[in-house]
Amino acid sequence: MDSTSPEPSLYTVKAVFILDNDGNRLLSKYYDPELYPSMKEQKTFERNVFNKTHKADNEIAFLEGMTIVYKSSIDLFFYVVGSAQENELMLMSVLNCLFDSTSHILRKNVEQRCLLENMEGVFLVVDEIIDGGVILESDPQQVLQKVNYRADENPLTEQSVAQVLQSAKEQIKWSILK
Repeated sequence: MDSTSPEPSLYTVKAVFILDNDGNRLLSKYYDPELYPSMKEQKTFERNVFNKTHKADNEIAFLEGMTIVYKSSIDLFFYVVGSAQENELMLMSVLNCLFDSTSHILRKNVEQRCLLENMEGVFLVVDEIIDGGVILESDPQQVLQKVNYRADENPLTEQSVAQVLQSAKEQIKWSILK
């Protein structure tokens, strides 16, 4: 084996971020603390990526020694970043899973306003797909099943204590009967 080849690693993804159509950050997760350690460096990198990709029709870009796959929808840009040696198909499978899962959570209305209203669900999706840079899942149906997120459910703060207690009692009753 060639000694210049990097060792294989499970740490495939270096970063994931979603930008609006002006290049402003809506969501970002960086998995390599040495890559861009400060917020300023991260935002500069995101701005450079956006400037290179927002008018391009490609799906893959190479910038600053990174392989970047991306997809846009209405006023959002989804990005998955890996090292220069990373397999583009692996990164693309992560991107497609992220996009399809997000699309499902947003009820096929993948735009900035809906994303901001359902941000907690999108963060859950990202966390189910990638953990510390390791790809855990690339099937959107599996991700959605694990997340079990319902956009139409009321958050706990909007439920009364009586509703929460009643729901808990029913769950306990059904688990005992099983």
